[in-house]
Amino acid sequence: MSFLQQVNTPWKMQFYMFLKLPAAWFMGVRVKSCTTEVCEVKLPYGWRSQNPFRSTYFAAQCAAAEMSTGLMALAHIQGETPVSMLVTHIEAEFHKKADSTLVFTCKDGALLKEVIQKAIETREGQTFRATSVGTLPDGQIASKVYVLWSFKVKK
Repeated sequence: MSFLQQVNTPWKMQFYMFLKLPAAWFMGVRVKSCTTEVCEVKLPYGWRSQNPFRSTYFAAQCAAAEMSTGLMALAHIQGETPVSMLVTHIEAEFHKKADSTLVFTCKDGALLKEVIQKAIETREGQTFRATSVGTLPDGQIASKVYVLWSFKVKK
């Protein structure tokens, strides 16, 4: 079974998150859909992800956004030369109160692939600033999260 098939199989992804990303699992982060081009991750609004101001906690939003960018990168490094990946910086803009379920969407898959290929070809570390947009059910943008990824061929 391919990596993306596993990511898009809810029970397999939930089991993986329970073991490896328990905070994301606890907050209810779920993969809505993921391809090598676009990834959507759902973050429910509820007591496990909210702050005292009755909105979704910024760290929960950053976790869901990071997952929407990182899953595509992982899909691109499967079966290739071993490549390490690491978040080196994260920024966020909050535009609207997040008081309902959010969907974080990253559409940077093609660009991620290029950067990873460059890291493999040149054997030099590369960075990429991925963008994930968190939208409310009515389509309004609640937040934008920018995740700076570093890719380096393992020795």
